Amino acid sequence: MGTPVVTPVTTDVERSAIRKISIRLVPFVALMFFVNFLDRTAVSFAEPNGMGEDLGLSAAQFGLASGVFFIGYILLEVPSNMALHRFGARRWLARIMVTWGIVSLLFTWVNSTEQLYALRFLLGVAEAGFFPGAILFLSQWVPARHRTRILALFYLAQPLTTVIGAPLAGLLINQHGSFLGLDGWRFMFLGVSVPAILLGVIAWFYLIDRPADAKWLTGEEKNWLTGALAREESEKTAGHGGHEGLKAAFASGRVWVLALIYFGFIYGLYALAFFLPTIISGFEDQFGTHFSVMDKGLITAIPYLPAAIVLFFWSRHATRHGVRAWHVAGPAVVGGVSIPLALSMGSPTATVAVITVTACSIFAALPAFWSLPSRFLTGGAAAAGIALINTAGNVAGFAASYITGWLRDLSGSYYAPLFLVGGFMLLSAVLMVLLAARRGPTAPAPEQELITAGH
Repeated sequence: MGTPVVTPVTTDVERSAIRKISIRLVPFVALMFFVNFLDRTAVSFAEPNGMGEDLGLSAAQFGLASGVFFIGYILLEVPSNMALHRFGARRWLARIMVTWGIVSLLFTWVNSTEQLYALRFLLGVAEAGFFPGAILFLSQWVPARHRTRILALFYLAQPLTTVIGAPLAGLLINQHGSFLGLDGWRFMFLGVSVPAILLGVIAWFYLIDRPADAKWLTGEEKNWLTGALAREESEKTAGHGGHEGLKAAFASGRVWVLALIYFGFIYGLYALAFFLPTIISGFEDQFGTHFSVMDKGLITAIPYLPAAIVLFFWSRHATRHGVRAWHVAGPAVVGGVSIPLALSMGSPTATVAVITVTACSIFAALPAFWSLPSRFLTGGAAAAGIALINTAGNVAGFAASYITGWLRDLSGSYYAPLFLVGGFMLLSAVLMVLLAARRGPTAPAPEQELITAGH
């Protein structure tokens, strides 16, 4: 039996403040995340729809091009998040968006494998720090008891990026030669880049760094928010579970275990994100089917709509009952078992159905997972710790992209790569259970408990 979660009474002021944040702030940051994920995965739609043939890419070369993005991202991940902590989210997130939008725009005119590698690397440099910065920013606006719900609303943008983005990419690719004679895949890069630049400019004026500066909050709401957040920071720094410095975050065993857990989930996420359109294109040879570009976009979107629904309800349960180990470990087990089975199915429908189960598993766990680091990290350590955990995810993104393509070329199929995905997700489940079982003297108080093993 785990320690029961203490549920404080929710006041009208608290309810009103959280509702306003959910309406005024979260959707805009989620929209930024939507464009962010669309820009970084646009290459997966371009490759099977002309780019691979035009640039002469093998599966391994495409995997390297997909994965080299994460090298640039990894190099600047922690420094970027520390800069956000120093200069404020409004300026830093706006700067990141405009910079990556400009780099993404240059993909419209890429003409060689070497140029593709270089631009993917630069895109990673430009985007570095956006995701952990957004997580940190939202975590600084709401107390811990509301964090899973807020992060779930934010995280809905990721599966919905594919639900909306895959058909949108298909629509843009179908505009072959309609704008300046550009190939369809080149026009697609143009179409997904401009929104990033525009949103970056808007973010400079729209975002607010602190609740105390929000004109759309009443005085009572500001006082409650700043007081609740200040009390949490004080409790974290006063107890053994709090970490005040950058060095302390890097020395935290829990941070590194969470980084390994996140690695497994993100390895699976990007293996699907970058190679699912290619796997669907392979249905023509495997099952003798034929799909148009738009059909492929719609099929690619199928797993992600149920994933968004499962994410919402799973996170709501975690918010109401407290984050438990099985909120993260359970989906990891389901995903780890389901993904290797996908290519053993006898039809495109069955294959996509199994992949849908995997997508639901990955996305269900992520908001609950991201509510954990900020429960025992504070200040600069929170910025560094969240960035360090996300860095592990970016290592997974590079590894998943390159290794999946390399194993595909080596073995002639996607069976071996997907078994590896399953193995990493099962490892994440084991580590989550072990972390829950290790309840030493640094564990937070019951009402701020990191995780518990059971009910």
